[in-house]
This record gives sequence, C-alpha cells and structure tokens, in this order.
Amino acid sequence: MEDYMLPCLNKKLLGFECMGCGIQRALSLIFQGEFVEAFYMYPAIYSLIALFLTIGLNIFFKFKNSNIVIGALAIISVATIVISYIIKIII
Repeated sequence: MEDYMLPCLNKKLLGFECMGCGIQRALSLIFQGEFVEAFYMYPAIYSLIALFLTIGLNIFFKFKNSNIVIGALAIISVATIVISYIIKIII
C-alpha cells in the first residue's frame, strides 16, 4: 500500500511539510492495526474519522443535533491539525 501513496507536493516543491503530511501513512497504520503509531503519525486522524463517519451516517439517518456534533468534530479536527503542525514546526 505504501507504494501507491501520493507524495506531498508542498514538501517536494517547497521543502517543508504541509498540515496534511502524514495522513496517508496514518491511515495505512490503522489498516495494519497499529493504532498508537497512527496517532503519533497524524494526531487528528481519529477526530477526522469520527467527523467523516458522522457526516456519512447523517446522510442516511438524520440525527436530531447532527449540526452541533458535526460542527464540534470539525472544530476539534481543525484545532488538532493546527496545534500538531505548530508543534511539528517548533520541534
């Protein structure tokens, strides 16, 4: 599966990682059953999975407060992505 991963164009052209670097490898690690390593690779992976699962389920089954849940998961995901990217840059 690693042979078919897309390269990060930002890293290739500009020389530094983008905020999405690591998401493919984290998904690959989840499929291999390495859940802790997936979190270390891309900390927002689980909140993004929860977000997309909620959006997908909401298409078929309308939840009462789905907009609140989806909004909260989106905020958590974006905050996690930004914070982990800042930490990656500093360290």
